[in-house]
Amino acid sequence: MTSQLDNAARSLAQSHFRTLRIGTPFQPRIDALAKTQDWYNWAGYRAPHSLWDEELEYFAIRSQAALFDISPMTKYRIEGPDAEAFLDRVTLRDVTKLRPGRVHYTAWCDDEGFVLDDGTLFRLSPTRFRLCSQERHLPWLLDSALGFEVIVEEETEAVAGLALQGPTAFAVLRDAGFAGAEKLKIFDLAEFPHDGDTVTISRTGFTGDLGYELFVPVDKALSLWDRLMAAGELRGIRAIGYTALNRARLEAGLIVANADFTTAEHAIRADRRRMPDEVGLGFMIDLEKGHFNGRRAILEARAKRKLRHVLVGLEIEGNIPAEHAIVYHKKSKDVGLVSAAMWSPTAKRNIAIASLARPYGDTVVEDLWVEIYAMRELQYQKLMKRAKVVARPFIKLDRRTANPPSDF
Repeated sequence: MTSQLDNAARSLAQSHFRTLRIGTPFQPRIDALAKTQDWYNWAGYRAPHSLWDEELEYFAIRSQAALFDISPMTKYRIEGPDAEAFLDRVTLRDVTKLRPGRVHYTAWCDDEGFVLDDGTLFRLSPTRFRLCSQERHLPWLLDSALGFEVIVEEETEAVAGLALQGPTAFAVLRDAGFAGAEKLKIFDLAEFPHDGDTVTISRTGFTGDLGYELFVPVDKALSLWDRLMAAGELRGIRAIGYTALNRARLEAGLIVANADFTTAEHAIRADRRRMPDEVGLGFMIDLEKGHFNGRRAILEARAKRKLRHVLVGLEIEGNIPAEHAIVYHKKSKDVGLVSAAMWSPTAKRNIAIASLARPYGDTVVEDLWVEIYAMRELQYQKLMKRAKVVARPFIKLDRRTANPPSDF
């Protein structure tokens, strides 16, 4: 009897090894294309690093049209008479300036002014919003909503999403029959008929290229995928994984929470938390609006020069990516760390995003070096390469904002 109980307990303890990651509404189509079988965990979902070839998937973004499943992205429906006032209270940007049918990139902080996350805010109507983020924040949002006449609900599992990115993205939408998509300017959104329901299409994305994001109820997901893939066949449409998207976002100079900076809720060590000004998000702060989370702490840090870090773009000599390399001043003093790096095929430069201790990267920008370890014939070779602070984005494509969008 004891042996049976022990076996049952052991089986229960080990059952998590057999627990599969959640599939997205597009999983049947993605699984059919997954030749590399290279998966990772995205917020509990089974998502692909790559599907067929990570190098060619990157070039699909820059020369054709790439389709990326963004369904695991955390999504909240925020609705009610006080929805605008509530979001204006908790986020950095002035939500009263966000018109219905528009999207803006924003961030939100705790009371001490440290960044909790960044994301996109979609204004679907005067009283209805969708907030998309990297991490989950439902308890914090519900606590913050006390006193406001507003409904906050997570809709991640109810809404499927696709990112359609690349120079032929608009042509794919047009050929798919989404009449009026040409009217969407950068950060515009609109609803279009689809399969007896509607699809919300925004001219947004995470690649710095011409692109759109599409959101539909989960039961309309596969029909949307098929509609886009059929329309894009002659436009070179390809499904892609995260590795290719991550390369494109780095070229665009965009940051990822808990990759390029540690969010306040995830930070174990207090000195790992960052204020908006320390991660390149200070431009969002609107001091003309009323009180918002972290306002006093942010103003105090600015006034008393308490800001300790700066996030910068780097251009590095050579062509070996400096992924997670230590940054030095005068080859001796450790002043920061590279969080993302690549040789950019589009910019034709060795680029990186790094977090540096001030004043390095801020007022002291000369004589910076990165320490790279390159594997050469089963031995690591230490390379010290010069780095210089450069502006982000590393590439700027006119087609991203062209109005009307270009037809390739």
